[in-house]
Amino acid sequence: MKVIKIGGAVIDTPHLRAKVLSMIAQSGEPCVLIHGGGVIATRLAEQLNIPQTMIDGRRVTDAATLEVVVMAYAGNVNKTLVAELHAAGSRSIGVTGADADLIRTHRRQHPTIDYGFVGDVDRVDAHQLRMFLQQGVNVVVAPITHDGRGQLLNTNADTMAAEVAIALAATTTHAGDAVSLHFVFEHHGVLTSIDDPGSVVAELNAEAVADLIERGVITKGMMPKITNALRAAGVGVATVIQHVDDCGTMKGTRVL
Repeated sequence: MKVIKIGGAVIDTPHLRAKVLSMIAQSGEPCVLIHGGGVIATRLAEQLNIPQTMIDGRRVTDAATLEVVVMAYAGNVNKTLVAELHAAGSRSIGVTGADADLIRTHRRQHPTIDYGFVGDVDRVDAHQLRMFLQQGVNVVVAPITHDGRGQLLNTNADTMAAEVAIALAATTTHAGDAVSLHFVFEHHGVLTSIDDPGSVVAELNAEAVADLIERGVITKGMMPKITNALRAAGVGVATVIQHVDDCGTMKGTRVL
């Protein structure tokens, strides 16, 4: 069972997006596809003259920005992906974390930073997700969640992907139902040099990550991806950070 996360750069690049969706359709096995769309949200915010603030790859979400990300993620991006999966011959449903109470979150509390309407995950309804998958339907999840009191929250898609994979793995009953987590993006894996596609780090563990952060190799938008990959791998989820061309394999950077 695959949990696949794609970000804004892949979504915003038609041929890369098409490769991911084609891989899903050809696999014959339904998956959970979690998407970001930060590039699209940022572009929409610029068009609406709404200033944006990013801290360590995470978007500060004030009330105006929350409206933007709901429109971009839950609307445009989510439904486009669903439509394109159907065009590729793969039955899919598009949801947010608020739909069917799939993902419950709480507003982030930080000692020094007000992230606004940003949600941290409390629980994932893995059984509900499995019901969709057992019907042969891909579940395309936008990173909008809710707190159970009527408030929508913007939740980091990398975090959501890890939490969904962990929740599904916790409800696995046999070996053939093993869960794998794939962070698919525009590079060939974690690179020691962003200008050298051949500088892929084959394997990463916590010690190696700490070294790469200290050296300034892992920064900004890669931080949530790496930290969440480590978290999932730490509880036994097979996790890889990979290039879109390698979606059907475990090539890229394996996280241990």
